[in-house]
Amino acid sequence: MKKFIKGGWCAGRRTYITSLVGIISAIAAFFVGDVDLFVTLQTVFTLSSIYFVRKKMDNPGGW
Repeated sequence: MKKFIKGGWCAGRRTYITSLVGIISAIAAFFVGDVDLFVTLQTVFTLSSIYFVRKKMDNPGGW
């Protein structure tokens, strides 16, 4: 129960999961027809940059 309260496997990975869910949502919205290609790419690149910034913060010595 203690592991569940502290986040378990997701502890420290919320940014990655949020970025992945956002990218999947943007691609799904494009295929459904809610947004155009420009908005989809803009969202994907923004969420990808958040992922890489977080990755850099976790490993400050280099890539």
